[in-house]
Amino acid sequence: MYRILELNPQLQPFAGDIGLRMHLYETTKKRLLPDGMTLNEFANAHNYYGFHRVRGGWVYREWAPGANQLYLMGDFNGWNKTSHPLKNLGNGNWQLFLRGGNSLWDGCKVKTVVDANLELTEHIPLYARRAVQDEKTYVFCGEVVDPKNVFKWTDKNFKSEKQLYIYEAHVGMAQEEGRVGTYREFADNVLPRVKQGGYNTIQLMAIMEHPYYGSFGYQVSNFFAASSRFGKPEDLKYLINKAHEMGIAVLLDVVHSHAVKNTAEGINMFDGTVWQFFHDGPKGEHPAWGTKCFNYGKDEVIHFLLSNLKFWMTEYHFDGFRFDGVTSMLYHDHGLGTDFNDNSKYFSYNTHTEAVTYLQLANELIREVNPNAITISEDMSGMPGMCLPIKDGGIGFDYRLGMGLPDMWIRTVKELSDEEWDIGKMWGDMCLRRPGEKTIAYVESHDQALVGDKTMIFRLADAAMYTDMNKDCHNMVIDRAVALHKMIRLFTLGGGGEGYLNFMGNEFGHPEWIDFPREGNGWSYHYCRRQWSLRENGFLKYQWLGDFDEDMIKLAKKNDLFRQQMADQMLYKAPEKIIVFYRKGLLFAFNFHPTDSVTNVLVPVHQNTDYTVALSTDDKKYGGQELIEHMTYPAKVFDGKNYIELYLPARTAVVLKEGKLNI
Repeated sequence: MYRILELNPQLQPFAGDIGLRMHLYETTKKRLLPDGMTLNEFANAHNYYGFHRVRGGWVYREWAPGANQLYLMGDFNGWNKTSHPLKNLGNGNWQLFLRGGNSLWDGCKVKTVVDANLELTEHIPLYARRAVQDEKTYVFCGEVVDPKNVFKWTDKNFKSEKQLYIYEAHVGMAQEEGRVGTYREFADNVLPRVKQGGYNTIQLMAIMEHPYYGSFGYQVSNFFAASSRFGKPEDLKYLINKAHEMGIAVLLDVVHSHAVKNTAEGINMFDGTVWQFFHDGPKGEHPAWGTKCFNYGKDEVIHFLLSNLKFWMTEYHFDGFRFDGVTSMLYHDHGLGTDFNDNSKYFSYNTHTEAVTYLQLANELIREVNPNAITISEDMSGMPGMCLPIKDGGIGFDYRLGMGLPDMWIRTVKELSDEEWDIGKMWGDMCLRRPGEKTIAYVESHDQALVGDKTMIFRLADAAMYTDMNKDCHNMVIDRAVALHKMIRLFTLGGGGEGYLNFMGNEFGHPEWIDFPREGNGWSYHYCRRQWSLRENGFLKYQWLGDFDEDMIKLAKKNDLFRQQMADQMLYKAPEKIIVFYRKGLLFAFNFHPTDSVTNVLVPVHQNTDYTVALSTDDKKYGGQELIEHMTYPAKVFDGKNYIELYLPARTAVVLKEGKLNI
């Protein structure tokens, strides 16, 4: 019996489905890997296809089984469409040899011309490592990257930390000026802020090339090309190498759930057919995103996607991946409108078993390339076994995103008055995690920061943020917002998962949504940037929020908080809106009541020892009133049980360290 069934006895009726999951995984591996080959040896399409400098010149190869003929054109031949035909090698493979080491060069612009369906069409080479857009015509084309330009890595001994504090970031909008930022600017200006804040991992969005900037990078066109908007390949390598020097791991927000429909920029209809990479007909169309859906049951597609993962790990030294849109991959209806309130919905005709197999293979490959790699699944359905090892009947991810947590916070803040907050329900959502599977907890990611939505601070404070964030200004709306912003983040980090995520700027309550330049806003970058000066100028309350976040992360890391998977609830008083829980030597006490402070609260504790205040949301340095003294509370024994006695002011949280204070 697979361990997934031991951890989840309620899945026993679906033991046959788990068995089928594993059977499909094993049979697919046998089909793909003859004669003892490993996935690491299999996933090398990028080393064969595309442009490669060889003895005597250059070789260019493509896979285009539906094409009648392929040609290469570009700067090297005056953009003559048919002067350089590729030779048909059979099995859909094509090759062109260009004699002479200078026949192509770094930065040489190229396009593939495809003869199919009685017409010639122009495309970017499938394995292009760089795609650039003409500033006048806005047309994309491929660009040759010369492998002689070897980047000098200095990160040989880097290993990521085991407990994840993730800083989700977008390179282009990471600068304060109204323009597109660069890889090197991010490395030099933002990485030090990430390090100072205590985050040990960055999750980079929008790295894979995408024609529409406003897609946030989620409509990928060129899977092997790092976005040229932010700089050259060596600039991205500089960023990652510098992150590793600072002890920061780098995850790629990888998009294998779908691809952009574009044919001139993307891989769609490259060989003249839809079914080269995607399903034909409605199955190949994503109804909500307007994109193309991969055929994960096709060996060549698996080869392409697995090679893509290995490429980003070996060429750019990414430490792992956050897989986007996993729910969309797992179900034929993409999870749209499905309420996953019954286990049968995970194992029905709607389950895309070929996608499940692909994700298992992807996780196995990633560990073969780098045993210390990290993988995170963006799945809102709660698929059983998502974050269990494959041998246990799982899909193999390390973590799933706790996507229900931001939804819970939005519902709470948006729909309920402070007096109506259900602390028990909030705590229940924090604990809603599958046995043995790790979760990344977060209050808000980029999703909640986009125009049309609101960040948490903006939901709490609204328009008052524009007028009353000076430290010497007193406003009840802002006082409430600042207090709850700290409490919500502390509650989520302390009780919500085995890792923590923050979107850049939200740690200090960045006031505005993200709106990419588009026709509707006059192509403005005003809302597509991060105003770091709000925290750093010393006059505004953003500094309080940022300083609290920094100290909160520091305390959690110092005490290895996530080594204890689930917190222990010690006290819950519904009418008073008080909850206290214990985790890894820290006692978290919250009073969410908007007006009522409570004295002489007896809190059960595990040990008969001292408990010392280590962090308080009410400290003056975080904008509080300093009603909680930084003192030691000795445990007292009543009826053979240990207690400490606390004073909990309204809208305040305090963390106490078990034993003598040493933070």
